[in-house]
Amino acid sequence: MATHRPQSTATTLTDRPAAPAGGPRHRLRAVDRDEEWHLPSPGVAETVADLLPPGATWLPAPPHTLPDLPGRPPMVGYLVLVPADQRPPFAPVAVPAPAEPAPEPVVRIDAVRRIAHVNGRELDLTYLEFELLAHLVAHPHRVHTRDQLVTTVWGYGHVGDGRTVDVHIARLRRKLGAQYRHAIQTVRRVGYKYTPPSAG
Repeated sequence: MATHRPQSTATTLTDRPAAPAGGPRHRLRAVDRDEEWHLPSPGVAETVADLLPPGATWLPAPPHTLPDLPGRPPMVGYLVLVPADQRPPFAPVAVPAPAEPAPEPVVRIDAVRRIAHVNGRELDLTYLEFELLAHLVAHPHRVHTRDQLVTTVWGYGHVGDGRTVDVHIARLRRKLGAQYRHAIQTVRRVGYKYTPPSAG
């Protein structure tokens, strides 16, 4: 709650019902802690304390937590403190459940130790086989031409053709095993792509 007039021990309430749409805005005024005010219903009067749940208290909010409206006087607000064992008088804010951790990838590459695992099993790879698999795994679902793989894995100075890539892909598939060999897919007339397999 807020008012446009700073007060040391006050919250704010309307001193009359809101005006109809298009009419003047209702005014705000400061209400002391024990002051009574009359609600729109005839004969009904309450204090600020009557609105708090049992055991609750209220404190002035730090000024830096309140909005600062340009050209307007500073606002005053209060924090309502409710005992932890009491149900708040308002609907609790829904807190989303923590996201489940992503499952471990079936094919894991340790570039520092230069080790590749498939479903927890370490693969026995040559230098170029490791480089080729690491490059494919680092760019899942991307289609690589044979020339791109030769340039990236073998280097610009390599003299060879796409057949060299085909031979190394065949070796990688054998080492991945029958269950995961299809993770490296052939894209006809283009090259190869890596599709991360699911554990099964």
